[in-house]
Amino acid sequence: MAAARPALARALLQQCVSARLQVKPPERGSEAEWVEIQRGLVIYICFFKGADEDLVPKIVNTLLNVKLSENESGEYVSVLDLPGDVLIIPQATLGGKLKGKKMQYHANIEKEKGLELYSQFVTVCEKELAANAKCVEAGVLVKHGTYGNRQVLKLDTNGPYTHLIEF
Repeated sequence: MAAARPALARALLQQCVSARLQVKPPERGSEAEWVEIQRGLVIYICFFKGADEDLVPKIVNTLLNVKLSENESGEYVSVLDLPGDVLIIPQATLGGKLKGKKMQYHANIEKEKGLELYSQFVTVCEKELAANAKCVEAGVLVKHGTYGNRQVLKLDTNGPYTHLIEF
């Protein structure tokens, strides 16, 4: 039996009623900056060593088309078919592995490459939603967090309804 290849990325999906993410903390003389979505999907994404640009469209296609969102009739549809907003959050801690009593992140991709893949991931998501007539008609939003920074998340979920998907 062949050994399983190590994961190249991990995504955590949460169905939400609304979500608000602080992308810039308050500073002297200025308030915090937030991005906000309504009903839709929160996507936490982490890339591992070995991930490359070819993987990103596959991940986006899978995440935007998986039938995890509940419509008014109680049927499960994709976020594209709902249609719903999308909030993308870089989440390096998804790459953690417990060693003794501490978490280690040795499998995570290098910071510069991670930023590159995260930026591409956001762009491909934006393009996919902009190419979907239902999403355009509904005025669906794609919002995202900032890579490499600590952020504050406020989330109202109709669940908990959380799924972990590896690529």
